[in-house]
Amino acid sequence: MSLSRVGILYHPMVEAAYTLAGELEKLLRSKGASVWLCSAWEEEEARARLDSTDLILTTGGDGTILRAAQLALPAQTPITGINLGRLGFMTELTTDEAMVELPSLLEGKGWIDERALLEAELLPLEGGAPRMCYALNDVVVTRGTVTRVVYVNASIDGEPLTTYKGDGVIAATATGSTAYALAAGGPILHPRSEEFLLLPILPHLSSDYTLVLPPSAVVKLHVTTAHQAGLSIDGHINLPLSSGATITVKHSVKKVRFLRTHPRASFYATLEQRLKGKR
Repeated sequence: MSLSRVGILYHPMVEAAYTLAGELEKLLRSKGASVWLCSAWEEEEARARLDSTDLILTTGGDGTILRAAQLALPAQTPITGINLGRLGFMTELTTDEAMVELPSLLEGKGWIDERALLEAELLPLEGGAPRMCYALNDVVVTRGTVTRVVYVNASIDGEPLTTYKGDGVIAATATGSTAYALAAGGPILHPRSEEFLLLPILPHLSSDYTLVLPPSAVVKLHVTTAHQAGLSIDGHINLPLSSGATITVKHSVKKVRFLRTHPRASFYATLEQRLKGKR
């Protein structure tokens, strides 16, 4: 199926990202595509342009893709990332590759890579309305600005697990296993795996191991703290947490879809290079 309408989301703080977006726009228009451009940080403006969009291109790094993923969810619009960052675990093309490969993508070539999401429901205190968020990388409960440990009581499928005492707790998708979870000592999962991770951040005299959970698992995290804590979704949705707040984390039925051109096994071929920031 050919693609006729393409949106380009660019990182607004990187001049090269905006310049590349303009070059891609010219290329796509020359091939007969309808194109719109928007800063990845202007969520409402981008959302207003999404109707009938067949593909979202991003110029930036993985952070730009994480923002694009939130926008793409309702219509399951596929994403192709063009890497201007350092690691680019989720991006697909270099700038040079993009100019060569985009005409083929418009013709419907490539394959769809579906990635699992986590669904996080925040139940605030005093009977407030719950808030639902979706994470492509991770759901992080963390201490606030005060350098004190936070206590997070964790249960899985209704059974008590442990009380984490430290800087916080990460629930990460397979995609997110190469992000914050990796820095915190977690394992790397294949990005199309359905399992997810649960692990503490700098635990102090409490459980320090990582759990690999099946997609059926339901995790409840109950926060106790003398100071304000925080909930971070993919690093750019940040909400304050008061003592007593509860977050329920589980596998979502929703997916994020990427349009890929590289071979399906290329994750292994480029893993070492990406971890060393050479791509």
